[in-house]
Amino acid sequence: MLYNVGMSNGDVAYIASESWRVFKIMSEFVDGFESLAQLPPAVSVFGSARTPVHDPVFAQAVECGRRIAEHGYATVTGGGPGVMEAANKGAFEAGGCSVGLNIALPHEQDPNPYQSMKLDFNYFFVRKVMFVKYAKAFIIFPGGFGTMDEFFESLTLIQTLKIDPFPVVCVGSKFWGGLHEWIKTVMRDEYKTISPEDLDLVTTTDSVEEAVQIAHEFITGKKLAPERYYAQVPEDAKRISGEGTREGVKSRRSAPIIPPNEPGN
Repeated sequence: MLYNVGMSNGDVAYIASESWRVFKIMSEFVDGFESLAQLPPAVSVFGSARTPVHDPVFAQAVECGRRIAEHGYATVTGGGPGVMEAANKGAFEAGGCSVGLNIALPHEQDPNPYQSMKLDFNYFFVRKVMFVKYAKAFIIFPGGFGTMDEFFESLTLIQTLKIDPFPVVCVGSKFWGGLHEWIKTVMRDEYKTISPEDLDLVTTTDSVEEAVQIAHEFITGKKLAPERYYAQVPEDAKRISGEGTREGVKSRRSAPIIPPNEPGN
C-alpha cells in the first residue's frame, strides 16, 4: 500500500518511475538471455582496458582467444579495448564466436571491432550475470578494479556454493603473486577469514596454453572441481535458477529472543 499523505506530486511521480524502471532492467535481462542462450560453451576473459597493443599481455590475450576458438568455445569479454580487444581479436581471427558485453559509461567505452556478437548494457549487475551464467571458466589477465571485481565475485559465488564451481585461472604470476600471497598470509593464516581449501579455487600460471587447457579439461569433464563444492549442497538446494545460480535454502524466522529480565528467563 502506498501512503502518499504529505507527499508532493513530484514525490509520487518519482516513486511511480522507480517501479517502471524494473521493465528497463528486465529488458536487458531478456536481450542477454535470448542472445547468449545460443552460444557454445563459453570462456569469459577479463583484463585491463588500458593494456596497449605492444604490451606482451596483449599478445597473450590474443593467443588466449585463438586457443579458445580452436577448441570450439565462445570467447566472452567486456567488449572494450586492451585485453578485451585482444581476446576478441584472437577468437575473431580464428573464426570463433567472439562476444562483447559492452557497458554504457559516462566516458564512452570504445567497442573493439572484433565482436561477432555485440550486446550493450546500461547496468553493470545485469552484465555481470551474463558473464557468470554463460561461462564455463574465467581466465583473468592483469587488470584494474573492474577485473578484481569479476575475480572476487566469481570466488564469492563458488565459495558460498551459490553457483556450480568452475575454473578461475589468473595469467601472470608477477602481477597476481603479491595478491595471492596476501590472501594466504593475511586472510587465511593471520585473520582466518577464509578456509584453507578456498585457495584451491584459483590457479595462477604464466602459460596461456595451460590456462585454456584447464578450461578445456573442465568443460569436457576430464577434470572437475573438488567434490566438496558439490557434496556440501543439500539436494533440495541444488536446483539451478534461471539466472544460473543455485536456488539454495531460504532463511527461516528464528525464535524470538526473550530479554533477560522478562518472565520466563
